[in-house]
Amino acid sequence: MKNFKRVFLIVMDSVGIGEAPDADEFNDRGADTLGHIAEHMNGLHMPNMAKLGLSNIKEIKGIQKPETPKAHYTKMQEASNGKDTMTGHWEIMGLNIQQPFRTFPDGFPEELINELESRSGRKIIGNKPASGTEILEELGKEHMETGALIVYTSADSVLQIAAHEEIIPIEEQYRICEIARELTLDEKYMVGRIIARPFIGEPGAFQRTSNRHDYALKPFGRTVMNELKDDNYDVIALGKISDIYDGEGVTESIRTIDNEDGMTKLVESMDKDFNGISFLNLVDFDAKYGHRRDPEGYGKALEAYDVRLPEVFNKLKADDLLLITADHGNDPVHHGTDHTREFVPLIAFHTGITSGQQLPERETFADIGATIAENFNVSMPKFGKSFLNEINMKG
Repeated sequence: MKNFKRVFLIVMDSVGIGEAPDADEFNDRGADTLGHIAEHMNGLHMPNMAKLGLSNIKEIKGIQKPETPKAHYTKMQEASNGKDTMTGHWEIMGLNIQQPFRTFPDGFPEELINELESRSGRKIIGNKPASGTEILEELGKEHMETGALIVYTSADSVLQIAAHEEIIPIEEQYRICEIARELTLDEKYMVGRIIARPFIGEPGAFQRTSNRHDYALKPFGRTVMNELKDDNYDVIALGKISDIYDGEGVTESIRTIDNEDGMTKLVESMDKDFNGISFLNLVDFDAKYGHRRDPEGYGKALEAYDVRLPEVFNKLKADDLLLITADHGNDPVHHGTDHTREFVPLIAFHTGITSGQQLPERETFADIGATIAENFNVSMPKFGKSFLNEINMKG
């Protein structure tokens, strides 16, 4: 039995594959991100994911179900108490989070806002759930006239601060976000991420810039990424992966602009001679389409992602492993704008597979972390069961 030298892990952010057994507890009965998008689109065209066995996990309209998939496949249930990005990703790397991050559907407490105003020296406007584009249309002009900070949240556990780069310099914006991060470390707040949302332009034509910066909580324990880094393996973090883990266990961080750029950066990482993992999050599915309840846009984004997969297949070496999964659901036809508690797909592909098989259903996302840990012979996480032997290359 040989181990893999490189593992490429793609997280299709929010691409759930049907309600989890405990969906009722999260007000998510009937959620089915992939299924409902496919119904809305009158069928999804994803021939490459089809070949890997996506419809073998659960039949999805328009996606063929091959008799002999090219990859091993199953679905995973989340064990942690939550359905947000950080909880899902942290569990993937071996943690089990039982204290959920807080959300703020009515805005942030007055005492927190007052303290942030005092520490930053600026008034705060907004303080409510909103989309980034809508809040700028509503409050951007007032911000430019007064210099007040635009603070808003979403269905996620986030405190977002928007400011015009010509009104508040980017360095000051980051300093204010650092203050907000310090203030929200208290358990009574438990805010997952503080996000700087810089923008430019004039009223009616505002544009968010690429200077976004996330200030996440550190993982509540050591992850498999920490073990890899400490044992001198490479951990290449693509997209917002480094932010999600607050840089813990990361040896190289590469930012991405969107899904297309994410896939390009992944393919470029395949040209590197490294020993470890290349870990990509494709955020557009969640941020641009799931929360905005746009099944049409979501479906087109899934199909665009599928078009890029042959580039990945063509660069896979004999000792490479490709893992494709998700971190939660975000059904764009479900009520509200929140994530949805769903199973997520798990695809495991390498060139040594002659006939893809169905793996046992996984009870936790942490099985991925356990598998990666066993492959590289680093300390195993407390949670998760490795499936390395079930997918391993021969030789």
